[in-house]
Amino acid sequence: MTRTFFLLLAAAALVGCEVAQGAVDNATRSQARKAVNSSLAKRAPNVDLSPVTDCVINNASSKEILKLAGKTVTGVDQETATLVLEIVSRPETLRCIASSGFNPLDLG
Repeated sequence: MTRTFFLLLAAAALVGCEVAQGAVDNATRSQARKAVNSSLAKRAPNVDLSPVTDCVINNASSKEILKLAGKTVTGVDQETATLVLEIVSRPETLRCIASSGFNPLDLG
């Protein structure tokens, strides 16, 4: 019985860690999304670029998301724009943007 209790306790702890990690991941992605939005808005003010932002975030690596999230603290700059452009130019990101319903003609 004691062994079963410890196994259940360990399983509960793992689930708790996964929930906490998920919250951290969501917060980091949210911050990264702000940096991407800010960078894109400089190129196309007054255009809803949220579908593009979603595609950028969904196709960025964990390292890139962390770097982008950090830009909300240090400031969105040319390095941010370069990273966003790099992610946008990937075939899988371009496919995502094309299937998102975003109309590039809205950019004027």
